[in-house]
Amino acid sequence: MGEETILEILEGYDSEHKDLLSVLEEIQAKYGYLSEQALRLVSERTGRSLVDVYGVATFYKYFTLKPRGRHLISVCLGTACHVSGALALADEFRALLGVEDGETTPDNEFTFETVNCLGACAMGPIVVADGRYFAKARPAQAKGIIEQALQGFDQGRMEQAHNVFPVEVSCPRCNHSAMDAGVTVDGYPSIRVTTSFGAKHGWLRLSSLYGSHNVSSEHEIPEGSIVHFFCPHCHADLTSSKDCSRCSAPVVQMTVGGGGMLQMCSRKGCRSHMLDVSGVNF
Repeated sequence: MGEETILEILEGYDSEHKDLLSVLEEIQAKYGYLSEQALRLVSERTGRSLVDVYGVATFYKYFTLKPRGRHLISVCLGTACHVSGALALADEFRALLGVEDGETTPDNEFTFETVNCLGACAMGPIVVADGRYFAKARPAQAKGIIEQALQGFDQGRMEQAHNVFPVEVSCPRCNHSAMDAGVTVDGYPSIRVTTSFGAKHGWLRLSSLYGSHNVSSEHEIPEGSIVHFFCPHCHADLTSSKDCSRCSAPVVQMTVGGGGMLQMCSRKGCRSHMLDVSGVNF
């Protein structure tokens, strides 16, 4: 890691806890992980103890202290996925990649991990490869998923890869549909909301494909900004009482058609989102 670059990132740090998170996020975004050197520099330059900095870096699941491969594959081992055959699926990935949980292949191409729950229990077993969701995955698909990750996923044909699925959502306050068939993202009706960040206000269209992070917005939103989401019909604040488990930003919540909730982080650049589909019929 370049000491000069880390010191540039640290400029403007004012010792507030939220800024410490932002500094660590920016360093990880630059290098892919937080090295011991980086943590020591952050400690020295901010006056925070190394124990404090290390505590923050290990508390939030978003951070990693080890270099990761160019591609990340995660298999959910939550209860619903477990009973649907996730153990055999995880074993197949371990065998094909030749690594155990949390390890990276010698060529630094792949990091493999298992997670407790990805929030899409009705669609299990779930595999996430480079941010693409594969629902009801089977061991026979593992090799193909690895090959697709190496080749790069086709953003223009995401719906044909069976790694994402469309949802219809509405405002949890007024129950008015948030779907906008007149503006599509990823080839599907978009989710329409209004937003504010800093002094700017405007519209935002989100992809309705769960697993896609594509958006269209009236204003360019700076990376790391926390965005406030509002219903375009009743103007209710869509922020829930929960905080993101990765970066601690507020979580935005919308109702999924048929039951369940879609939850997503309000910080630009954080890809944390959960789908509670209990009671939903797919």
